[in-house]
Amino acid sequence: MKTTELAELIKGRRSIRAWQEKPVSEDLLLQAIELATYAPNGGNQQNWRFYVIVKPEIIQSIGDAVQASADYFSSWPEVSKLGENTARMLQRSSFFRRAPAAIAVASSQYQSPVDQILAAREKTDAKAHQMQQWRNLANSRIQSVSSAIAYLLLVLHQMGLGAVWMTGPMQAKGEIEKILKVPAGLDLVAFIPVGYPAEQPPLRERKPVKDVCQVIK
Repeated sequence: MKTTELAELIKGRRSIRAWQEKPVSEDLLLQAIELATYAPNGGNQQNWRFYVIVKPEIIQSIGDAVQASADYFSSWPEVSKLGENTARMLQRSSFFRRAPAAIAVASSQYQSPVDQILAAREKTDAKAHQMQQWRNLANSRIQSVSSAIAYLLLVLHQMGLGAVWMTGPMQAKGEIEKILKVPAGLDLVAFIPVGYPAEQPPLRERKPVKDVCQVIK
């Protein structure tokens, strides 16, 4: 693949929130996930776990859990100060109910040897505590899963599918983990509705590279 072709693929991907009433092949989703597992990951832990959901009732149950959480959040007086856009967003937190498929992504709990040492030492060593805080800002297991999700979204796009990377459903993490029977030791980190696109969102303008990049010489 030429760089121009890769650029076209990357720039053509969109976050899709409306889908055709057309089933998505389970095999196609598994193929996409297999390619996603070639993403870079900390210590080659491959600490991801993917839950492929093609049963409408399960997606509906997850939607119910997410919407119930959003409605509870909306009832707080503090939320009224956030404006109408936020209110509308919360009202349609479960828009993904209409997706023909979804992929829930979980991550195994992992503490590297360095983290284990810092965790023990930070109780009595201020510098070790600061080092641990810095490392926590760049949590390796979340970085690893995020790289796999980025791969996954590109592969799905190449397959003609549309998806959206959601972290909002994390507000119902416990309920979703119960629905999916996620075992102890794993944490839900993202939810990705998938289907054949029923919309073509415009490209949102990106900041110029000069505004987001600094060359150190």
